[in-house]
Amino acid sequence: MPLNAKAEKADKIVMAAPSYETLKTENNHPRYGFVGITTSTQPTGASGSSIDVEKLEKASKPAGPDPTQFPDGELQAWLVTLGCWCVFFVSWGPINTIGIFQEYYQRELLRNHSPSSIAWISSTKLFIMYGGGIIFGKLFDSYGPRWLLLLGSVMHVFGFMMSSLATEYYQVFLSQAICSALGASCIYYACAGSITTWFLKRRSTAFGIAATGSSVGGVVLPIMVSRLIPKVGYPWTMRIVGFLILGFVIVINITVKSRITHTPKPLQAGEYIKPLTEPTFIFVSLSMTLVHRHVANVGRVPGTYPKRSEASLTSSTFGKERAADDSSMSSTPGRIIPGVLADKIGNFNVSIITMVCSGVITLALWLPGSSDAAIIVYTVVFGAFSGSYIALAPMLIAQISKIQQIGIRNGLAFFIISFAALTGGPLGGALLDDNDQDFKYLQIFAGAAMCAAAALMAFARAFALGFKVSKV
Repeated sequence: MPLNAKAEKADKIVMAAPSYETLKTENNHPRYGFVGITTSTQPTGASGSSIDVEKLEKASKPAGPDPTQFPDGELQAWLVTLGCWCVFFVSWGPINTIGIFQEYYQRELLRNHSPSSIAWISSTKLFIMYGGGIIFGKLFDSYGPRWLLLLGSVMHVFGFMMSSLATEYYQVFLSQAICSALGASCIYYACAGSITTWFLKRRSTAFGIAATGSSVGGVVLPIMVSRLIPKVGYPWTMRIVGFLILGFVIVINITVKSRITHTPKPLQAGEYIKPLTEPTFIFVSLSMTLVHRHVANVGRVPGTYPKRSEASLTSSTFGKERAADDSSMSSTPGRIIPGVLADKIGNFNVSIITMVCSGVITLALWLPGSSDAAIIVYTVVFGAFSGSYIALAPMLIAQISKIQQIGIRNGLAFFIISFAALTGGPLGGALLDDNDQDFKYLQIFAGAAMCAAAALMAFARAFALGFKVSKV
């Protein structure tokens, strides 16, 4: 074959071969950056001359947003934060009304049932709200937030509306503990996954701002429900709350969206098993399990179980509402300030500090305290620190996860935490002295649990970075 013909044939082969950009797109998803091919690889043409890879990359960027370039504060990012604030209001805000409904069910609607059987309604609701992430996190990674938000909105509102018609135990259980809880879980995990795609440097700050929605809801909704039930009755109270939630979920569906393109992926057991082989993930999950056992259940005991002393602030209905309101209000700055600090000195560092402080104030203030003033101070300080756990927990998982796996890994971590939510209340009751409602064993357990959680988080930090002083 003539020399010129050989050169022409070589050029055709090069032209027919996959381009450098095509190879990158096939081996690495174009939305998630390029891992398998680096700029040190130098493709060559027919003449043997190397191609300038950096110019090639600049000239042919993949379509769609690049998750390595987070907006960290554009209008759409803050609109997502607004939507997530609404999600926290309608999902975790109603949790603070559990005590009011428990009392009403025992006195009126379900008076033929034991308090322990009624308590399973709230325990199951918390379990599903946390544990639903093992399903909804995977769905978020594959399909994004849109369908999760729509489905969750319908189920959450429908659950409250059906509660207004409930007259039997199973009806209340299905509407509140199952339907409404699944809906709230749906929209929460869609929110937690979406906001992380818009922020990186200011991620904890943004999530902390969004998380204040639950503290505001924790103040507004209990007052609203406790005032409405005597005036309009239980059925219309549930309908009014349902309509309020409907207004919020409309805003949520308009504002919350993911910045990345989601690609459906088949369900693989390895996606759930792999994180459980990572020491950092395991220690973070166990630490947050101890924390949420304390925050979601045991930490609310001062405003839930009456002490024997008639002079105790918490022995009255007013005292219980006051304790819950103080805790919710103080948790508002407790969500924002730790988030801002976490963006500056690290999520792990701030988490360890707040856990140690919580354990210390529980043992030093709540354990020896018996006066109204001591209980109020403890409730306020506890509320401030508990806000940081709620705001930082998903950010800790996001920090040790790839952005395209945040949903499933957050869901798995919170599924582990859900067992603390399910058993925390009964455990708290079991630790009370049946004879005189003494808090001593409960207080010791709560303080020790927080200190143990801090130790586990320190181990997680050590596996992630070591013991050197730095932002992590």
